[in-house]
Amino acid sequence: MPFLELSLIVRIEQQPGAEESLDDLGALSITLQDADAETPDEQAIFEPGVGEVPLWPTITLNALFDEHADRRGLAEALGELLPWLEPDQLTFRDVADQDWERAWMDQFEPMSFGRRLWIYPWNIEPPAEDDSVVVRLDPGLAFGSGTHPTTALCLEWLDGLDLAGKTVTDFGCGSGILAIAALKLGAASAVGVDNDPQALIASADNAERNGVADRLSVYLPGDHVAVPADVFIANILAGPLGELAPTFAAAAKPGAPFAISGILVGQQDELLLRYAEWFDELRVDTREDWVRISGHRRA
Repeated sequence: MPFLELSLIVRIEQQPGAEESLDDLGALSITLQDADAETPDEQAIFEPGVGEVPLWPTITLNALFDEHADRRGLAEALGELLPWLEPDQLTFRDVADQDWERAWMDQFEPMSFGRRLWIYPWNIEPPAEDDSVVVRLDPGLAFGSGTHPTTALCLEWLDGLDLAGKTVTDFGCGSGILAIAALKLGAASAVGVDNDPQALIASADNAERNGVADRLSVYLPGDHVAVPADVFIANILAGPLGELAPTFAAAAKPGAPFAISGILVGQQDELLLRYAEWFDELRVDTREDWVRISGHRRA
């Protein structure tokens, strides 16, 4: 069925009250997005830490209501619940119903990374190629489809390694894309760690889809006892990367190649100093506004 969408632009301190009011008025769903996404100071936010709900300074709340909902009544009720509300903060539009998952999958095209690695949406059958390594993916609600520059940087790095028979740890596994790619590229086993239970579900589902479920183990951070791996990779955010550097050093065998990403250009210098305590041969690679740092665990 079609829906009525109510969009409300608020400041960060107004967001909790506005979201609660929309919920009280019977919103079927509420989504949040950056109201200033086109401005130069756009703040990239993904993969927050445990218990964190980072938000943008100005937020658009999009609330869906039944198509027959009374627009005037909703506007008047919001005005009573939110005395600070101005008319230009509020807009309505009709939204046609559709299969949202199907719509997203229709935009997800096969992508190549490095010499032989390909990421395919699960609903597209890849052609038979002699030397191609194909990962079939359905990200679900988890981060990681290959479209983000940090994921692309990590996939290209994995494609350039000799992973035959190696053990791999993927910290911040999201959809499982990096761990599964490592397994398809020849790794013997992989461990995926993520603070989001939905990510663990997505990773396990994608591992099953790619026939590597028996070689991938997934954990929440508190449930994982780090065993040094032959290869270590983490695609999260610069803040946690700095805090977890000692943990990551303990999770990589001496001489193990490692890569970290989720780093914005300008954040790399501090991390290079931090990781130099445990890692050698550090190098920086960039894509768009994002950085990957790679090197080897000091023997």
